[in-house]
Amino acid sequence: MYQKLTLSNNLRVIANSLKDRESVSVGIWAGVGGRFEEEAEKGAAHYLEHILFRGSLKYSCNEIKGSIEGVGGSLNAFTGEEQTCYYAKVPARHFDLTLDILCDMVFFPLIQKNDLERERTIILEEIKMYNDLPQYYVLELLDGLVWPGHPLGQSLAGTKETVGGMTQRSLHAFHRRHYSPDNVVVSVCGNFSHEWLMEFLEQKLGNFPSQQRHACTVFKGKQRSPRVNLFRKKIEQTHLALGFPSLAANDPDIYAQAVLNIILGGNMSSRLFDELREKRGLAYSVYSTTKSFDDTGLFMIKAGVDNRKLLEAVELIIKLLRQLRRQGVRSQEFTRAREYFLGQFLLGLEDTTDHMMWMGESVIKRDRVRTLAEVVCRVNALTPEDIRRVAAEVLKEKRLNLAVVGDFSDDQEKGLRSAVAA
Repeated sequence: MYQKLTLSNNLRVIANSLKDRESVSVGIWAGVGGRFEEEAEKGAAHYLEHILFRGSLKYSCNEIKGSIEGVGGSLNAFTGEEQTCYYAKVPARHFDLTLDILCDMVFFPLIQKNDLERERTIILEEIKMYNDLPQYYVLELLDGLVWPGHPLGQSLAGTKETVGGMTQRSLHAFHRRHYSPDNVVVSVCGNFSHEWLMEFLEQKLGNFPSQQRHACTVFKGKQRSPRVNLFRKKIEQTHLALGFPSLAANDPDIYAQAVLNIILGGNMSSRLFDELREKRGLAYSVYSTTKSFDDTGLFMIKAGVDNRKLLEAVELIIKLLRQLRRQGVRSQEFTRAREYFLGQFLLGLEDTTDHMMWMGESVIKRDRVRTLAEVVCRVNALTPEDIRRVAAEVLKEKRLNLAVVGDFSDDQEKGLRSAVAA
């Protein structure tokens, strides 16, 4: 049973005590990511994520890592467009130390100048790595097409120039601005005492002052025609990413879109996998996925194909999209995808980390957790017509975006542009 409480300084806590588990997973979520950054500080959220592992007032860098990994636990973090999360999973008997470490590194980081310089070098190498990997670089190109001129369309890691310009003072200021208790959620799932948890957090963080939340830049762009970005690179396999602006996180049709994604490219029974890989051998890897934010979203198809088969693959994907928009989905296909969604959702909640992620992301995004019964009810209420309707709305050809990284010819480029514009 989910228990959501708020500390005296407005820090939110979402907890699910499962006494039959041997582990506890905890995440500290800050409501800040790449889209909250000014142009000159692009990459600050990601940079700060790195720095927080370097040491806090109470724990050194080695103590942060060694204390958790030394008892069989795991520790990690990620930066997204709208949230940053620091999380750990440990045997239940080591939860108290783990929570103290996470709280200390997130709220009381040292952010020392020498650590700043070490991480700067590491992040610059990370940026080079992603730029050198076409399967990742093509995603950056697609984001730039879908959200041109907006922080969502820019790299989370920043650029050589912005990362090079980060200072100790600027990262301290970024931390103070966004790591305020009223912009943070602590999410815990597993074998622990709820009473102890609340007492500990109140004592550890209750006096940490809250500040006014900072809003991000709302995306207001309207796409009226297809967009293409083709990047030539001498590689053996061409990578393509085809995407559409899609639904925001709280859109009523978000579960219909999730089922649509499964039907199109969410598993090995999907249309894309069956047609491109199984029947024609055009791709080893092909799938679809979605991202949803406060005010916008992305429905994306990604594939890695033989250089010579690029145009054939893109034309087939566009053909499959048209069929889906016009003809909808078959009853058996719909039922299989709906049951797959529900099954994967249920299986995910069995793991304390996945369950913690579900809870934390829900509260940081919408300040509540949808119960299992609520999700099952909403998904079971869907019909094949809902899927067709959402497909017709989201997968509009005039809002298609195509990014390609590969060794394609002039004729292939002409064919791609023609296929997208048709």
